[in-house]
Amino acid sequence: MTTKNSNKKRYINREISWMYFNHRLLQEAADPSTPLIERLRFLGIYSNNLDEFYRVRVATLTRLVRLARTDPSVYSYYPDNPTKILAQINILASRQQAEFEQLYENIIAELESNKIRLVNETELNREQADYIRHFFRSQLINALNPIILNGKFPELADESIYLMVSFITKNGKRKAYALVEIPANEFSRFLILPDKDEEKCVILLDDVIRFCLPELFASLGYHDFEAYTVKITRDAEMDLEHSANDGLPEKIMRGVKSRKRGNPVRLVYDRCLPKPMLKFIVAKLGFSAKDSLLPGGRYHNFKDFMKFPDIGDGKLTYPPYLPNRVKRIDEAKNMLDLIDRQDLALHFPYQDFSYFIRLLREAAIDPNVKAIKITMYRLASNSRIVKALINAAQNGKQVTAVVELMARFNESDNVNWSQRMQDAGINVIFGLEGLKIHCKLVYIARRGGDMACVCTGNFHEGNAKLYTDVMLMTGNKNIVKEIASAFEFIAHPFREIRLPRLLVSPHDMRKKLYSELRREAKNAIEGKPAYLLCKINHITDLDLIDRIIAAAKAGVKVRMLVRGNCSLKPNLSDNIEVTGIIDRYLEHSRIFIFGNGGDESCYISSADWMTRNLDHRIEVAVPVYDEEIKNHLKKIIEYGLRDNVKARIVDGSGENNFKTAAPDEIRFRSQEELQKFYAD
Repeated sequence: MTTKNSNKKRYINREISWMYFNHRLLQEAADPSTPLIERLRFLGIYSNNLDEFYRVRVATLTRLVRLARTDPSVYSYYPDNPTKILAQINILASRQQAEFEQLYENIIAELESNKIRLVNETELNREQADYIRHFFRSQLINALNPIILNGKFPELADESIYLMVSFITKNGKRKAYALVEIPANEFSRFLILPDKDEEKCVILLDDVIRFCLPELFASLGYHDFEAYTVKITRDAEMDLEHSANDGLPEKIMRGVKSRKRGNPVRLVYDRCLPKPMLKFIVAKLGFSAKDSLLPGGRYHNFKDFMKFPDIGDGKLTYPPYLPNRVKRIDEAKNMLDLIDRQDLALHFPYQDFSYFIRLLREAAIDPNVKAIKITMYRLASNSRIVKALINAAQNGKQVTAVVELMARFNESDNVNWSQRMQDAGINVIFGLEGLKIHCKLVYIARRGGDMACVCTGNFHEGNAKLYTDVMLMTGNKNIVKEIASAFEFIAHPFREIRLPRLLVSPHDMRKKLYSELRREAKNAIEGKPAYLLCKINHITDLDLIDRIIAAAKAGVKVRMLVRGNCSLKPNLSDNIEVTGIIDRYLEHSRIFIFGNGGDESCYISSADWMTRNLDHRIEVAVPVYDEEIKNHLKKIIEYGLRDNVKARIVDGSGENNFKTAAPDEIRFRSQEELQKFYAD
């Protein structure tokens, strides 16, 4: 378990390290080498991340602060003072917000130099104004339901944005207020307008509504209006009500609905909002001066900018990239037979995810396949994987799908898919409350030789286009047998189990990682090759960090690629180097390589080195024995460590300085070089 009273100077607070990570996305938006519209989309990714951070992590801190008022012992479960951490977060958020707004202005100006103009409601010519009126009258008006604020204040929905409208009388006084929710879930946030003086023009849906306010409120008799954007972020933790009559899916669906009414944790508003209007809404929402009140620009919910239209003729976005084909798979008549002869590894999105779907499709019709078992955490909205499993069940295979219903923000999709699979005759197993099933495993029972797959990311077609993940397909009898046993552990997590090769949480992954680090330290002292090469998303478990630091001080060379949270302070040992990469694809694979005196031990997993993954989730790390695949995985890490274009130095300062090429060093961008490697 994580140390409660550790020396805090040895670590970086988890939430603060996350703020440092998210700032790297602003750096990417500022990088002139990133295509212009992609820079705008990085602002959207930054905004979306920050929203989720407030809904989950800041909401948790806020609850801790409230609980501590009546029970100070709460602080013993959190290594830092949550009140102080909240204050630091708000300072960083405010600082980053100012940087965000300046970046947005710079990018908009650069778009204009490329003859793309983002116009507002005051900058329209006659043709554009007529175009907007037609769009408003024929489509948009029927999706708008204004609320006049003369009684009970409505519950503002999380993730939605609102225009707070004031009606202006002839003598300039604000007569009343109204709220208009912007229907961004029904329409694109961006409306492409007729060109203006050879410029391509785009207007936000917010400004379309602003322009048409006189029509929207025509029946009230007002002619002048002011409208300012406001947005609320709510606690995303679900309350699962206990009822003997309901199963977990029913509780989940009620919890999803209750999430929309969670306690407010942040109010973001247009800083031009007049003080009386701000005072009014703050009072109605029950915020205090200590809460997260964040003034911003004219527009919010920048996550929609992730879908900003490509109207630059393809010159202002990344060029399309088709994943590479794998010749030996394409030439194989049967993937199942191929895997039986040799292990395969795939690296997405550089290689085609459709090979995995092909494997399931072939298993669904193969007469030698008796059963298929799979764990499912997040599923695509139109999952071909589920369709292949349903096809297998229709062909008489025994199909078991372990579905994690508590995959945050995907709960309702997972419940719906579970019901469809059950209707098709698939045996659907749900995890236990409080013990998420996060591992990504497939087991195929086949006469002549069973086989298995393990992936570092979700079995999700959409993610596979954007996330870098690796998948191992193996017929190794020892590994396959233990993966089959892992499914028994998933079904009965409190039974005794012996899996000598796999690392399984919460059973023994922590203990085995400690053992690997102790062996590396011993080898270092004895003068043998001793190192840790690690690619991971997050490292925040304090006990594991202590073990890494101790190993480094014993002489173990620790070189890590950490994309997100990093509570480890590299400056505690000269033997520790931590690098973070933000680029076109989201770095997501988890690979652990230990020197082992020259006979490297190599694992892949979906588990980060966080307390939740080691102690409170079912996770599996699988050893890789095939020498060709081990070298392949090592190359992935080494490419990342060589990156001198998109790599940042993660040193705990939050500066996120780029690793730059020396004068005699060749420019090396790891994702670009991996694309070339797989194309050869």
